[in-house]
Amino acid sequence: MSVRAIYQAARVDGAESPYDTIHLKIYYPAEPDGSLDQINMGAVPPRNDAQPWPVAIVMPGTNVPVESYGWLAKSLAENGIVTVLYSWIKEDMPGFICLSPGINLANLTPDTYGRAPTASALPALYSALQGVNENGLLRGRLDLDTVVVGGHSAGGSVALLNNNPAWFPWLKGCFSYGAHAAASTQLGFADDSMLTLCDQLPYLLIAGNRDGVIAASSFRYGDSEASGACERILRTFTESINSERGDCHLVSIAGANHFSLTHPADSSTGRQFLDWESEGSEEDIRSCLAALISGFINGQICGDQQAASDFAESCNPANNPLIAEHHCK
Repeated sequence: MSVRAIYQAARVDGAESPYDTIHLKIYYPAEPDGSLDQINMGAVPPRNDAQPWPVAIVMPGTNVPVESYGWLAKSLAENGIVTVLYSWIKEDMPGFICLSPGINLANLTPDTYGRAPTASALPALYSALQGVNENGLLRGRLDLDTVVVGGHSAGGSVALLNNNPAWFPWLKGCFSYGAHAAASTQLGFADDSMLTLCDQLPYLLIAGNRDGVIAASSFRYGDSEASGACERILRTFTESINSERGDCHLVSIAGANHFSLTHPADSSTGRQFLDWESEGSEEDIRSCLAALISGFINGQICGDQQAASDFAESCNPANNPLIAEHHCK
């Protein structure tokens, strides 16, 4: 029982019922004590570490169930990172009710982008975490000044577009998998447009070189035919992020596809039918992904020197055969 989780719910201001509630699952490092609360209610106390833990909020892909990211949340919590998964069923577009990362499309047009956040879930999630940190099992255990936003697929794009301390002062960085900052022509952007990202905080962009979903979705951005698996993720790194601090990274994983971050996979929802087959060991790929993300958070963001060294080794193609390429700026 080295990792446990608690549940919480949050109401989203301005959202219409019944699509106005987010349900959180918060994973934390645990230390059983044999108490009556543990035996009777399953309330296992947090590990007695010296310092409060940083927090990672993982934004899901559209219609990807929260359980598919549970393996990652457990791995991050084992490494001292409280990890928040959440479910928000809402109407993203008229008539399209889905499990959503939470995105405000009104703030994602050529006239509005960059003026206000597009992550409609983040304020409610942070407010819920403040309540958790004030009362109950995890009281005082969360470092809410060190929050990292991450995500997969559409959730990864939301994370990238909102890694901005002017909007969310408690944010310290962002990681994404299978996500980019290309601008949709359906929202009024010109063909082949790339959105500019805030350059004040660190980024870790991870791509799978077998990502069939990104390749098949290129028509959304003005392509007349399918493009490559990693092209727009690479362009996000080179064109959308203007930083030379040495804390922004792009890593491509050999053999990984769009849904390599999920386990177990659920093909009854989402767009897994567009993906290409992964190559190699899926377990090894997941282990690599978890090491990269935890190393980025603990090393690059939290300043743990051993974690930073481990992260640098994990990114190096000479040390890790799963790394197809690594870029840093």
